Amino acid sequence: MPRGHAAAARVVEAAPVFAALGDRTRLHIIESLSGGGRLSIARLTTGTRVSRQAVTKHLQTLSRAGLVRSQRRGRERLWELETARLARAGRYLEEISRQWDDALERLRRIVE
Repeated sequence: MPRGHAAAARVVEAAPVFAALGDRTRLHIIESLSGGGRLSIARLTTGTRVSRQAVTKHLQTLSRAGLVRSQRRGRERLWELETARLARAGRYLEEISRQWDDALERLRRIVE
């Protein structure tokens, strides 16, 4: 795959992740789940002003972005962080940062 196509594919893959993380409530859910282990919706809403129905909708958005997954245990659904997807998004950000650093260095050399 040509370099431009690979870069475009990474953007397409990363876009839903960053869109899903663009909400304060979803970021809070990710933070809660990052402690490890699985949490129920009841646990995720404890101490917040967000309803269970709202948290469910946010979890569905995060799930569609590949950031969380759930597993049914008895009558409840337990949610956990999908760390691989988050790690890929982090690597994408590092790559973009390196590209900007390289571009700024080239500009600095031209200006000097």
